Amino acid sequence: MRSRPPFALSAAAGLVFLLAPLALIFLYAFTTDERSYTFPPPGLTTKWFAVAWGRQDVWNALGLSVRVAALATGLALILGTLCAAAMVRTRFFGREAISLLVILPIALPGIITGISLRSAFSLMDIPFSTWTIVLGHATFCIVVVYNNAVARLRRLSGSLVEASADLGANAFQTFRHIILPNLGSALLAGGMLAFALSFDEVIVTTFTAGQQATLPIWMLEELVRPRQRPVTNVVAMMVVLVTFLPILAAYTLTRADEAR
Repeated sequence: MRSRPPFALSAAAGLVFLLAPLALIFLYAFTTDERSYTFPPPGLTTKWFAVAWGRQDVWNALGLSVRVAALATGLALILGTLCAAAMVRTRFFGREAISLLVILPIALPGIITGISLRSAFSLMDIPFSTWTIVLGHATFCIVVVYNNAVARLRRLSGSLVEASADLGANAFQTFRHIILPNLGSALLAGGMLAFALSFDEVIVTTFTAGQQATLPIWMLEELVRPRQRPVTNVVAMMVVLVTFLPILAAYTLTRADEAR
């Protein structure tokens, strides 16, 4: 009982360390100072929200980020689920090595993945476009879906699949009525997390985007060449709120499945 206060203080200090920078972003989204960061802010205003709303470059970057995240998530859901099913339901030589290779992209530094993808696209004469960004993001989005699907498939009893076959169901019917309903929440959680990761990605996008700018790239360029700093903070605040929701939903679904 005596050890609880030190642990509570340590947890509180850790939360302050993690969340204080986010709080500053929220604060400076309302500052009246357009060029510099002074603390405390000289004044507070909400005009930057209207300015950000009217900036077409913000909407262009946001639209590209949403398209890329949606396409990368869809690709990850298909490939990650199929790969997870192959790893769990079959036994073959080199299965563990292949499983390691599947999860390797998320463990590698982003700059390594970005350089390798850029080199591959250049060797194959593939022009940089939205699809090169999607392929780059899919490399780590697949891992997120794969991990969720593998964890669920390992808890799914094989007797259910066998019973479905004994009752005359074909492979598609078994997948539709038995496997997919049991995988549903895991895939939804993995898809939400993959979407959030893709939406926020900077390093891999830098090497695969060419002349295009997703929202994180736009924010990085605005910080390097500041025009209206508070607008960047407004956009950053919106990104935090938007990405927090799917991550929270994925966490809630995962906890609910574990409890059940």
